[in-house]
Amino acid sequence: MKLLLTLAFCAASLPLNAADPLPDNLRQGSFVIGCQAWTFNRFSLFEAIEKTAATGAKTIEFFPGQKLSPEQKDVKFSHDATPEVWEKVKAKLKEHGITPVAYGVVGLSKDEAVSRKVFEFAKYFGIRVINTESVDAIDTFEKLVKEYDIKVGFHDHPKREKNPEYRMWDPNYILSIVKDRDPRIGSCADTGHWVRSGLKPVDAIRILKGRIMSSHLKDLDVAPNGHDVVYGTGVSDVKGILDEYAAQGFTGPISIEYEYKQEDNLAEAKQCIEFVRGYTPKK
Repeated sequence: MKLLLTLAFCAASLPLNAADPLPDNLRQGSFVIGCQAWTFNRFSLFEAIEKTAATGAKTIEFFPGQKLSPEQKDVKFSHDATPEVWEKVKAKLKEHGITPVAYGVVGLSKDEAVSRKVFEFAKYFGIRVINTESVDAIDTFEKLVKEYDIKVGFHDHPKREKNPEYRMWDPNYILSIVKDRDPRIGSCADTGHWVRSGLKPVDAIRILKGRIMSSHLKDLDVAPNGHDVVYGTGVSDVKGILDEYAAQGFTGPISIEYEYKQEDNLAEAKQCIEFVRGYTPKK
């Protein structure tokens, strides 16, 4: 009995694991939503962190290969960067009160040692989800998901008419890949790319119920091949998407990935944050 009590105490004393729910203090209303650094890919990571803070967001999703800072444009930030670079980024995040929650889209390798570098990177920054399209490496990274307790989401780009072998756009295909895998492996739901593939995002999310690990939330001006617009002003039914996320108990991480007017889209990204902050759950 004494041993059981000791074990229970130790378990209760451990920090939250990466796959535990994101802390409430990171939420904007009902969801944890921030900026995918790709929104500001015309700028350095340091500038992307500053711009993310300026939107009112609390979280960021990194992508591999962004230049580090205006002063160090030749230094690229990723899981392959030096520990010194990681430390500089962690200090910059702390300075602006921004929490990294996701990383991608990044390739994962069948070589466990290579993929382990990505998971170690995520562990260092407290990242909850690694987003990838590396289906061929699932046997390798499933072991690492269990070891590190870090989620992996399969990202979808649009359907490729000249490459029918590309199937990541199809939520039924993603489900077929993940349904018998660890529950921490699922979808990085890119809603804009689903629209570009001729799908309704709400339908895709329902197909993947319980397997949404993260989301790149987009609204497009027209279907199928529109450009990003402020949430609620396009054709993507962002309110319906958020309703379905709420119904499924998915609270994030959600990333704004605004791929239009990228030289000057801070105001639009801020409006997207405000849309989600003002969202009222469906009753």
